[in-house]
Amino acid sequence: MSNPARDPAPSRLAYRVQRLWLTPLFRRALFRGMPLAFLVALPAVWFADDARRAAIGTEIAALRDQIVSRPEFMVGMMTIKGGSDELRADIREVLALDFPVSSFDLDLKAMRVVVQELDAVKAADLRVRPGGILEVAVQERVPAVVWRGEAGLEMLDRQGRRVAHLEQRAARPDLPLIAGKGADAAVPEALALIAAAAPLSARLRGLVRVGERRWDVVLDRGQRILLPETGALVSLERVIALDHVSDMLARDVLAVDMRNPNRPTLRLAEGAVDELKRIRRLQAGASEG
Repeated sequence: MSNPARDPAPSRLAYRVQRLWLTPLFRRALFRGMPLAFLVALPAVWFADDARRAAIGTEIAALRDQIVSRPEFMVGMMTIKGGSDELRADIREVLALDFPVSSFDLDLKAMRVVVQELDAVKAADLRVRPGGILEVAVQERVPAVVWRGEAGLEMLDRQGRRVAHLEQRAARPDLPLIAGKGADAAVPEALALIAAAAPLSARLRGLVRVGERRWDVVLDRGQRILLPETGALVSLERVIALDHVSDMLARDVLAVDMRNPNRPTLRLAEGAVDELKRIRRLQAGASEG
C-alpha cells in the first residue's frame, strides 16, 4: 500500500503565522516591543524586593541631606524691612524659624500667607538673599480710626480692616473715634463725615453707628447731630452752614435731628425750654400793655 501524496499547500495555522509575520506592526512589536518590555520588567522585578527598595530610599535621602546641608544653601538669619517694632516681633513669632535652616526647607509661599494673615500686614514679600539671609518685606496697614466695639478698642485702617488692639483711648488721641455695631463696615463714610466736620473739630468727640444703618455725630456738652441713612454728608454740611450763620450749636441744644432732611428738628435742653417760655410770656405781656 503506497503512502498518500503530501499536500504542498501550507496548513491553516502556518498560513496565519505567515500572514502575521508579513504584518509590519507585528514585526515592530516583536523586535522592539519585546526587548523594551524585558528592560522594563527587569528593574520592576529588582525593585520588588523590600530590602532593595529600603536601601535605595536610604541612599537617596542621604544624598539629599548632603546637598541641602551645603553651606551655600543654608540660611542663617532673617531681616524684616518695614513695619513697627511690634509687627516685626509678631512676624518672628508666627514664623518661628530655627536658624540655620536650609533654603530647600523654606516654603516661601506658605510663609508669605502666614505673614499676611496678621491683621497689621497689608502686603508681604519673602525671598532668600545671597549670603544666607531671609528677607521679609512688609507693608503695614496705617490706622485711620479707633473703633469702640464689643471687643473693646480696635484700630482700623481706611478700609475698615483691623490693624491692632488698643489698650487705652489716650494712647492714640490723634485718631478719630467711632463706635457702635457695624461701624467698622462703614469706615470710609465715617472718614468723609469727620472731614466735613472740620469746623467742629475742637468739639467733635466721635461718631456713633446707630442700627448699623446711620450715624450720630457726638459733640461735647452732650450734643448730637442725628444724620439720615442716605445723604448723611449733605445733611451734616447743612447743619454746619446753619451753625455758621446762627451759632446754633452754641445754644442749649441737645440734638439736631436731620433724619428727615426736609424737616430738621431741634431738641432743646429743659432749661432752654423754660427760658423760651418765659421770654414768650414777657413778649406777650409787653404787647398787651
